[in-house]
Amino acid sequence: MLCRRIKKTVGETKKYRLEMNDKILNSGFKDFQRFFALDNKAYLEGALSAKQKELMGLSASMVLRCNDCIFYHIDRSIQEGATRQELMETFNIALIVGGSIVIPHLRYAFEVMDELFLETNPEGTSHE
Repeated sequence: MLCRRIKKTVGETKKYRLEMNDKILNSGFKDFQRFFALDNKAYLEGALSAKQKELMGLSASMVLRCNDCIFYHIDRSIQEGATRQELMETFNIALIVGGSIVIPHLRYAFEVMDELFLETNPEGTSHE
């Protein structure tokens, strides 16, 4: 039996995330709202920059093998100014910590990184 990956575009992934988060946050269940607020606050500027925190979240997400989280943290890291080299070093930390089980998620992370950099820079100029 072959495993077929369903591929969503960057835009579809972002749209789905926004729609579902809106649905969850407007469900009226306060505990969801509290958790989302706590999660958001953890990544704000502090002693560590928002970019550093997003890269930490990315590494943890790769070790925990959550592709939705990997997508989100790569997207946010790029928005916070992360370079391709910073992302690859973060991927490497996840690989070292998590071991070979992280390799499928490393493949996914590379694909997402390339697509997101292409989206932010359609001319294809290098992101060092």
